[in-house]
Amino acid sequence: PDFRPAFERLWNEFGARGEMERDTVIAERLAWTPRAPVGDFALQYELLVVRRGSEIVAVRDHTAVVQLSTGGPTIVHLSHVLVAPSDRGSGLAAWLRALPLQVARRCAAAVGRPAGHPIVLVAEMEPPDPTDVPRTVRLRSYERAGFRKVDPSVASYAQPDFRPVAVLGDDPPAAIPLVLIVRRVGQEDEPAMPGTEVAAVVAAIQGIYAVHLAASAVAQVQAAAAVWTRRQASFALLPPTL
Repeated sequence: PDFRPAFERLWNEFGARGEMERDTVIAERLAWTPRAPVGDFALQYELLVVRRGSEIVAVRDHTAVVQLSTGGPTIVHLSHVLVAPSDRGSGLAAWLRALPLQVARRCAAAVGRPAGHPIVLVAEMEPPDPTDVPRTVRLRSYERAGFRKVDPSVASYAQPDFRPVAVLGDDPPAAIPLVLIVRRVGQEDEPAMPGTEVAAVVAAIQGIYAVHLAASAVAQVQAAAAVWTRRQASFALLPPTL
């Protein structure tokens, strides 16, 4: 019963910017279970709704991903988070960054990964802009929570074009350049991230998108990522606000 109001809040915030999938896609993701992998990926999606009485005060969604053919970390893709203005600065956003750890552990356990298997939380975010106060506040809060930015000078990450094939028509997909913000759980103080782990993060995100997006849109970003993830043995991790 909370699906429609939760989706509408996220869509109103992120849909116009091309950063949110349609409601049919989100509804299908809710049926994902790690015991029924999609190709090489075990996936578990959650849409969390936080209420105070009858009022929705926060919404967040995320997907845990285990790539079955590798022994890499469990990745949790942090898709969207929205906290009502009345609750910003209350600590609620910190809880919404921590709760995805639970789905990571459940997803990993469901496919036989041992307890304590490494976890990486990742968000795709816009680069810092001192003129954009809400963005600066958001990046600063992630920084305080142990997240670091994969050096964008060598990590040319881009999000695929979310527009459906019917809308794209003959137009080529237009990837959206973004920055990867990661928290390597238990390794937050390390100054760099192995290139293989960065590649695993990117593969996990692309594995999520490939379920619903046009193959051409995903292939575009996969080809680009295959180039830059191989260039570095390791990637520096920088403050998100830098």
